[in-house]
Amino acid sequence: MTLITSLPEAQRFVAQFLDGSNRRIVALTGAGISTDSGIPDFRSPGGIWSKRQPVQYQEFVAHEESRMEDWERRFEMLDFFERAEPNAAHIALSKLARAGLLRMLITQNVDGLHQAAGIDEDRLIEIHGNSTYATCLSCGERAGLEEQKPHVQEGRSPLCVRCGGYLKAAVISFGQQMPVSELQRAAEAAQDCDLFLVLGSSLVVQPAAQLPAIAVDCGAELVILNGQETPLDSLASTIIRTPLAETFANFGLE
Repeated sequence: MTLITSLPEAQRFVAQFLDGSNRRIVALTGAGISTDSGIPDFRSPGGIWSKRQPVQYQEFVAHEESRMEDWERRFEMLDFFERAEPNAAHIALSKLARAGLLRMLITQNVDGLHQAAGIDEDRLIEIHGNSTYATCLSCGERAGLEEQKPHVQEGRSPLCVRCGGYLKAAVISFGQQMPVSELQRAAEAAQDCDLFLVLGSSLVVQPAAQLPAIAVDCGAELVILNGQETPLDSLASTIIRTPLAETFANFGLE
């Protein structure tokens, strides 16, 4: 295993991703890729989750008070998301996709920055959902978040205009079933790649943390780009500890 802590060395290493030697790249991204875009790690000390206990899915369904708490939190997070722009690491992944080298991008993030960077929806798997829009819990109809603010300010749960069901931010809440089809797609992608990249994930949250191990078991090379140690570092051929946005600042410009 090679450990890289020098920024110039890291930049030279990641430049190789575009040389075509790996034509079936799969990437997994976590909160660490978006912090340079101004989005805090909500799990970290001082983050929203340290100030407010997460609303469990069953509580959301059962209690108006819990729905109001969840909506207020979503609007607070949306303020961060609307101000944020993709950074060099997001854009680098988009370049790999346009070059036909990135087969699939799996993200634990719910901020919509990969779409903003130009990643096509059919190449993106959001295993934790998306917190930039809402969906109906009954019929699945999609709705904007901003339009729901007047309802929440009046103390009423936003309802679906199509069927009258409860609207909820499209993020996967604690206690809510993970999207089976998305997880299956993610596992299949991990099984069919020659290079698996981890960018900004601590690899402690399941089931995403299993994906790099699946890839390695199927013969892929694992490269982890993360500021801190992860439980799967021993499986990686290369570990990069440099800041992600700086690491990819010149990506594809040579």
